[in-house]
Amino acid sequence: MTEIIDLGVYGSKFTVDPYPIYADLRERGPVHKVRTPEGQEVWLIVGHDEAREALADSRLSKKPLPLLLGQAESGAGAFSNMLQSDPPQHTRLRKLVAREFTGRRIEALRPGIERVTGKLLDDMLAAPDHRADLVAALAFPLPITVIFELLGVPTEDAATFHAWSTDLMTPPNPMAEAAAAQNVATYLVKLAEDKRVNPGDDLLSALVGMADGENDQLSDDELLGMCFLLLIAGHETTINLISNGVRALLDNPRQLAALREDLTLVDNAVEEMLRYDGAVETSTDRITAEPVEIGGVVIPRHEYVLVALNAANRAPERFEAPDEFDIRRDARGHIAFGHGIHYCMGAPLARMEAQIAIRALVERCPTLELDADPADLPWVSGMLIRGVRRLPVRWTPGH
Repeated sequence: MTEIIDLGVYGSKFTVDPYPIYADLRERGPVHKVRTPEGQEVWLIVGHDEAREALADSRLSKKPLPLLLGQAESGAGAFSNMLQSDPPQHTRLRKLVAREFTGRRIEALRPGIERVTGKLLDDMLAAPDHRADLVAALAFPLPITVIFELLGVPTEDAATFHAWSTDLMTPPNPMAEAAAAQNVATYLVKLAEDKRVNPGDDLLSALVGMADGENDQLSDDELLGMCFLLLIAGHETTINLISNGVRALLDNPRQLAALREDLTLVDNAVEEMLRYDGAVETSTDRITAEPVEIGGVVIPRHEYVLVALNAANRAPERFEAPDEFDIRRDARGHIAFGHGIHYCMGAPLARMEAQIAIRALVERCPTLELDADPADLPWVSGMLIRGVRRLPVRWTPGH
């Protein structure tokens, strides 16, 4: 009988710092049957090579289990998106969205990202007590403003939408998750209807146009699913990329000093931030469509599989001294954005936002430091998203 390792026994220790636990698991093997802190039994992949292999293995389906079993899904979360589909549906959806979600459209956002970042830092640095919560002041408002602008969503709805997405990405309970999914679905249906009547020069209007086209087009469910995915994944993960990155710099003063001395290191520093403490701790569920052998372990058919992206990015067989944060490291080969056909389409936008935010913060706030005991930081729950809900900082004025 397969041993099931209960991660729940570690309590909050696993949420705050899972890396020693992942290291112990890796020493025992690259693949384990575990019980998550939420009580789900899954196969967890912690080895780097095995993680890349699993992410690219077509036998690990992204379809929800009811669809894999030939059953119909129901409910607000049932609309189709790229994250929950396999080829050929995934190939078709990704191709349709890639037609509009282009490098040119993303690069056109750069001046706006720089402008918003500057304004947010102006407001933060104007605080009379020279203290702020970096999540509330910069890491949250920047990516949600950017993704709302990209999609053409009213910015006044940002706080409400973020509350719903938090319940979806880090669900406190099933009822709150279901309510959030229904709220998001209702909101997106109305938004799509508004775009049909008053289209703009934005990505959502372009997607609505695809749904109304005559050739290959998005169905209504696919349109809602795509908007759902872009809005939630487009801001929730970048919040934590920025805040985790700043936290890593503050925890490693020599690395922060090196970055201040040479801002050309910013791009490489962001890659190391992604490797060292990525915003997405594990992949979303995959399900074995047939028995699959990974790392010498045979995972039976119709079993749930999670790829521990952050564990794989700390694997010593891939990265020397993996638990050290080094902004000069060659971090190529990390899988913070996934691997294979489901590699994150928004990776270029997330990188751009983080690079601009980190550079501006280091330039404009050279005395920034943590304004809390690290043990008191409130962490996001669950194994999907890795980050803190607040990051109190302080600085000395006049520098």
